[in-house]
Amino acid sequence: MRITARWLHLPIHSGAPMRRLTLSVEGGPSHGYDVELATDGPGTFRPFLDFGEWLGRDLKVTIDGQPADLPYAAFSEEIEGADTLYAEPLRPQFHFTSRRGWLNDPNGLVFFGGQWHLFYQHNPVGLPWGNMHWGHAVSADLVHWEELPIALHPDAHGTCFSGSAVVDWHNTSGFGDGQRPPLVLIYTAAGEPFTQCLAWSLDGRTFTPYAGNPVLPNIFGGNRDPKVYWHAPTQRWVMALYVDVPNADDPAQVVQTIQFHGSPDLIEWTHLSTLEGFYECPDYFPLTVEGEPGVERWVVFGADGDYLVGAFDGVTFTPSQPLRKADWGKNRYAAQTYAEVPAGDGRRIHIAWMNGGQYPEMPFNQQMSFPGTLHLRRGGDGLCLCRWPVDEIRSLWGAEHVWHDEPLAPGDNPLAELRGELWDLEADIALGAASRIRLMVRGEAITYDVQADELTCLGAVAPLHANGALRLRVLVDRTSLEVFAQDGAVPMTSCWLPPAEDTSLALGVEGGVAHLNRLEARELKSAWNKI
Repeated sequence: MRITARWLHLPIHSGAPMRRLTLSVEGGPSHGYDVELATDGPGTFRPFLDFGEWLGRDLKVTIDGQPADLPYAAFSEEIEGADTLYAEPLRPQFHFTSRRGWLNDPNGLVFFGGQWHLFYQHNPVGLPWGNMHWGHAVSADLVHWEELPIALHPDAHGTCFSGSAVVDWHNTSGFGDGQRPPLVLIYTAAGEPFTQCLAWSLDGRTFTPYAGNPVLPNIFGGNRDPKVYWHAPTQRWVMALYVDVPNADDPAQVVQTIQFHGSPDLIEWTHLSTLEGFYECPDYFPLTVEGEPGVERWVVFGADGDYLVGAFDGVTFTPSQPLRKADWGKNRYAAQTYAEVPAGDGRRIHIAWMNGGQYPEMPFNQQMSFPGTLHLRRGGDGLCLCRWPVDEIRSLWGAEHVWHDEPLAPGDNPLAELRGELWDLEADIALGAASRIRLMVRGEAITYDVQADELTCLGAVAPLHANGALRLRVLVDRTSLEVFAQDGAVPMTSCWLPPAEDTSLALGVEGGVAHLNRLEARELKSAWNKI
């Protein structure tokens, strides 16, 4: 095929037999994909690949290793369906999704070149998991995102699993040019066996795999998901890596661990220590205890979000309290935090994959959580990791509806007149004689049971000790509910599919009169400006 325009649209039919499609540019790259290829029509799903850099060249096509035609593929200067992009009926309007295809774990969260970078696990040619690349998007404000060309493609070392990114300010790796620090991606190459590899960039747009990959050979099994930071006190890079190691008592079983490794240059790595009890996608970082200037603790968590608080000396993590749960919802997984923030910002910003959401008949699959700031707050039972939406969400606020200092009796509903899909809701309620507080969002109940001390949402249950006052914040998008109770101490991150015809809201009580200290219902605009 001659490359006649920027975008190549592929004919994919969900449920068709999986074929191996290889596209090789004359004098350029060659990439292979496992795809549900449509052979008798344009298909039910039309992903697009960017060949703008190779206009006028020939594209060699093979299917299952044999030269073949793609009669229903088409080149075009514009993306097919561009007029409805981001405005599809189930497209989240302020949670990040890829334009087309599957996404999962956030990777390489870093502030570089004046922008927030979000890399992510991505299948660019299919709706299910597979063909793992690193997708790439940037934002000036953590709210409005621009999707960029794919950052990492599979190569001889394997597909590109999760990892992290760092700015090598001191050019320890030698990838810099003397004027610009390199942005370095550290990722798992999921070949046979799994290894850890590097790619680097000076412009934050184009990435060059390190010629000496892999930099960390296989340790055992599916070791993966490197999270790397510069540890200033020891003047070296430290990597946290998920490694499943054989159980000494039963070699047929494995022990889930995080291994810490150190390096002076991101290339040569030495094992430092091992921490047991965490599965996949580790992250670790220091936080100052809220309200206690100068008091700092380290936090470490794995993909399910359960976390430890303690001390880290650059070699060993030492817990100071038992394992705690970071989120009580149904759909938070593989969260990561930003390795770099702008000077003077100081926040620890978190994004997770909202795994398991359903998006029927959409050209994309899965979404990210809304960015949140993490805080370490002292309570009666130790230090609690709390999460709160980033303040930049204010850029989406539209009309605000406010109530304050009024009774809330059974049968009352101050939200009765409101309708909409997108909301930032916040309530502070003195419980009084109420036995239950119930916030209804498009037919779904978020309920606090006073006697049980439990908050429920979408089938998930969280312990919540209100101590006489319930504080709720709820972000409502087309396919998700994110609940932040008690100032973020009890987050619940969940996906949903609300009934299209029901856009109602309701706030009510049972059992007796409560007092509404404050209620704010803020209508939200679309971050895609397509609504």
